[in-house]
This record gives sequence, structure tokens and C-alpha cells, in this order.
Amino acid sequence: MPSDLLRVLTGFYFYPRGGSAHACRAFAAELERDGLEVTLLAGSRSDLGEHGSAQRFFSSSDLRPVDFTPALRSPDPLGFEAGPGTAPMHASYEDRPRAPDPVFATLADEAFEHQVEAWVAELERADAADADVLYLHHLTPLNEAAARVVPRIPVIGHIHGSELLMLERILAGPPSGWVAAERWAERLCDWAAACSCIVVNSPEGLSRASALLDIDPSRFELVANGFSPDFAPRRVERAAHWRRRLVAEPQGWAPDEDPGSVLYEESELAALRGTTLLSVGRFTDVKRLGLLVEAFANARARFATPAALVLLGGYPGEWEGEHPLEAIERTGAENVFLAGWHPHAALPDFLNASDVLVHPSANEQFGQVLVEAMACGLPVIAVGRGGPALIVDHGETGWLIPPDDREALETALVEAVNDPTRRKRMGRAARGEALESYTWSQLGARLAELVREQSRGSRSAATGPA
Repeated sequence: MPSDLLRVLTGFYFYPRGGSAHACRAFAAELERDGLEVTLLAGSRSDLGEHGSAQRFFSSSDLRPVDFTPALRSPDPLGFEAGPGTAPMHASYEDRPRAPDPVFATLADEAFEHQVEAWVAELERADAADADVLYLHHLTPLNEAAARVVPRIPVIGHIHGSELLMLERILAGPPSGWVAAERWAERLCDWAAACSCIVVNSPEGLSRASALLDIDPSRFELVANGFSPDFAPRRVERAAHWRRRLVAEPQGWAPDEDPGSVLYEESELAALRGTTLLSVGRFTDVKRLGLLVEAFANARARFATPAALVLLGGYPGEWEGEHPLEAIERTGAENVFLAGWHPHAALPDFLNASDVLVHPSANEQFGQVLVEAMACGLPVIAVGRGGPALIVDHGETGWLIPPDDREALETALVEAVNDPTRRKRMGRAARGEALESYTWSQLGARLAELVREQSRGSRSAATGPA
């Protein structure tokens, strides 16, 4: 490659499983299309195949995977002595006792240093010193490693919101087991302060991050998430789709059981011939899936036609609080289906086999799935704050409701099911808004210019007067 080609080292500390991984993959691809040389250093779980392997998930031409599988197979995943291309198991912003990744706030200094040492070695193996800019997703021990390995190279940070949720819990008074909570709050703020700029994807996320991290708002850059061309209206044979995903090849799972442990008979799918409401995401508390199940169960008596609710997602074995299956059993909800976790490439078919996306998350910094659903011509029901309030035009492209308001959610569900004409009109408007504002090519060009600005600023400082 030409020696003057600008090189970006993108870092992703976790193995790919959530929305931030999708954003990382898309932005890395757009930077490459814009003529930048991109190296992607990313966590991986080779034992999970398409559910967690960086090689299966990312498409970067220069991918440097860091495998957590050897650590998980060792007696001490957090204390694992990492060799090249491996690391101790990463930690998490979420507190899920059954998960292999403990919440950061429980890691004392020794465990933290062990994490940093492993990522220092991986940055060196990825030739971080040859990069012009580092682009680091989230605030993690990878930030500390970068500060030690390449302290003079500018770092663009990218906050996705989950780190802010942990920080809010710490500031509100952490749970008793979070023995290192205050130290981790300090680290997050220090890493943010060390970034040359920080990307956030919504105005609400900017103000929230600025306040929590004590960073001047001028240090942030607004760059939304987008959707790929695969997300578009297409004809899907609905009956065959749901028969395959729920009966022939089920992936839904019960607590402490494997994917496929939740089974359905074809006779149970009749409601899917009516209005299909789809919810997409991990089974975390902030997604409010229990509230959604309750609202659907209560709203069914007011539906004028049959309707079904499909919960797509829930990374296998991971959930916070009440599992959705427990909520279904508690409420006696009928026609609610667990479809399980599927690759992102399968999402357009799920969306096109549905009529409305329902996303009652109480604190969503952006909400990429909202944009993807709108691109497929679906109206959305979402909470009217944070990213959804920016994305959704209430009454035009969907419904915005107050957070944790079950009655408002029930009303929106009833209106969506009972008025197909309005629903379809909203879906057409939603598609138009997505095309106008949220294509990855538009957003990637803005990000590429930001990377170039940071590189130019760094070079000017390095060659300025002594």
C-alpha cells in the first residue's frame, strides 16, 4: 500500500454480540471504502462460531482477532496467562451472575492490570505505533493499554451507552458486590478525558455523556448509526419463514438451557397470520421486555384482529432480571414467541416478515434496530427520549411513548394492530426518513473526515514550532 495512506487502528475489546459490534463493523467498512487503511483489533470467541467469532462477524481486510476461548477453558478465565492472539476473559458493563464476563466494577487492581498487560501485547502485535489514529469503541482497558503503548497517537473514542449505564449505577450507589466501583468510575472519566474527541450517536447521548464523564460538550462529535442496503422492503413468504424459525429450526431458549429448548408446534403459529409485532435485542433489564409482555397480554382483548409478538434476540445464556419466558408464564400471555439469537444478516427477513417493530427500552442512546426496521418499511413503537426521540416522528413514522408507561404502550400496540391503513402509511414515511438520514455511506463519509481531521491536528502539533 502507499506509504502516505492514512492508517486507522480500530479497537473493540469485547467479542461481537450486540449493537456496538454492528456499528464497529459498519464504520470500519465505510472507512476502508473511503480510502483509509483499517486494522481491526477485536475480541473473539472461536468456540461460538457465528455467535461470537470475530472472523465470522467482521469483514475487515486486516483483522487481528483476540480469542477469549482459551481463557474460558482454563481454571481461571480472568487470571489466564495470555499468549499471542489471546487474552483473559473480558469484563462487562452489565451485572449478570450467570455470564462468564463479570461486571467491571468487581475487578480489583490486580485483575485490571492483568487485562491491560494482555491488550498492551496485542496492540504491539497489531503495530499500533504505525497508526495515524486509534479509533476505540467503548471505554475499556484497551484505552489504558493504548495510553501506555502509543501515548502520542490521537484516540477517537466512541461511546455506545452501556458504559454510561454502569457509571450511572455507580454514581447512584453501587450494589454491595461492586467493590471497585469508584475506581472504575475514575477510570472511565480518565479514559474519556484522554480522547482527542468522542463520537456519540444522539444529542441526548452527548449531553448525558458530557455530564457523567465531566467532559466539555465541544469535545464530542455527533455521528448517528445507520443501515446497510440489505435493509429494504422485500417479499418474504411469512408462513414459511415463521415455520422455519420457530418450528423446524428453533433457537429460543429457556433459563439455563440451550438454544432450541423453547419449542413450538405449527398449530401454535396461527396468530402470526395476523399482525406481527417484533422486538429485537438482548435480554437486558433496560430493554423492558417484561413490561412489553405485560402490555401485550393486557392489550390482546382490544385487538380487532389476531396479533402475535415475537421476541428476537437474547444472546444464549445471558439475561438480566426476569427472563422473558418467565414473564410470559407470569402473565399468562398467549401468542408470544421466543425466536432466539440469529446473525445480523438474518434480520432483514425477520423485519420483512413483521408489521411493526416494538422497542420499549427505557434508556436507549441511539437504537440502530429502529433505523433498520424503518428502512424495511416498518413503523416503530419506542420510548420518546434519547435516540428514539430523534429517529421517530410521533404520528408520522411511529409512536413515541413515555418510559415505563405500560398503559401508553398498550394503547400504541392496539392502535398499531387495529389500524392497518395508518400503519402502512407510517411504514412508507419511515422508509423515506431512513433513506434521507441514515445510510451508512452518508455517515461513513462524515466519520472518515473526522479521522482525517484528527490526523491532521496530530501531525500539525508534531511538526509545529519547538
